Amino acid sequence: MLLISTVAACGSGGDDAPKNVSDETAALGTLTPGVIKVAVQPYAPYTSVQGGRIVGLDGDILASVAKKLGLKVEPEVTDFAGMLAGVQSRRVDLTIGGVAWSADRQKQGLFTDPPYYSPPAMAVRSGKTYKTVSDLEGLNLGTVEGYVWVKSIQTVPRAKLHAYPDANGVFDDLGAGRVDVGFLDPLIIIAAQKQRPDLRIDTEYLTPPTAAQVEAKPAYAYFQQYQTGFYLPKKATKLERAISARIDAMYRDGEMAKLVEKYGGDPKQFLVPAADVATARRGVDRPQDWTPPSLTQ
Repeated sequence: MLLISTVAACGSGGDDAPKNVSDETAALGTLTPGVIKVAVQPYAPYTSVQGGRIVGLDGDILASVAKKLGLKVEPEVTDFAGMLAGVQSRRVDLTIGGVAWSADRQKQGLFTDPPYYSPPAMAVRSGKTYKTVSDLEGLNLGTVEGYVWVKSIQTVPRAKLHAYPDANGVFDDLGAGRVDVGFLDPLIIIAAQKQRPDLRIDTEYLTPPTAAQVEAKPAYAYFQQYQTGFYLPKKATKLERAISARIDAMYRDGEMAKLVEKYGGDPKQFLVPAADVATARRGVDRPQDWTPPSLTQ
């Protein structure tokens, strides 16, 4: 993710907290009863703030959850580092927006069940097809500076890394033929296809490397699917459980699939976990019998 340096508060303050908050909602333990304070960065189409509301895929998921729980969403715009720090210091109740679960991050906060899984997406020029890591050997591969794919690309034999300050640089050089493949979050690629048809680009999904390939080249792990989560302070156990329960219900009733489709995503790519999703969290921040939510449930 890009790190946006501007920090600004959005939304209404504590004086506008909902009146007549139910006991059930108050028991969730948010910083202000009836309000959920959420840190986000500008990262459309996952998160952005418009008219004091968080919009985008993560924003829509949260809006559905908050409505069910009787909470008013109060956004605060920051950068990615500020999002994590705000949760870990409990200045906010939650952060959202493609936050990847990791063993290190869960030590300092709580993750909900995954609202979706982020598949390894590639922006390619129309008519070109690349399916496996082997297909990437010797190519010009682009991504944004600081993204996890930098390490992966540097490990691909004979591939040349092109790192850019933002996604627009990746798309510009892809359209001009200076880059063969761009690694970015999938909805960003899908949005660029619609907004910049002149680039003539398509979205493809990389077949994840095998366990043996990752063992031989650990940086290839970033070419695999990663699980996202809404991230909360360590003490917010009641709130985490309530949000996770609602996320799981949205898989079962089809609402999550509809939201993914709204933003151009394929539910089969976004809502079906890889085998290692469960094993990564069992016995860490989930019980040994935990089953991650899935489209196939």
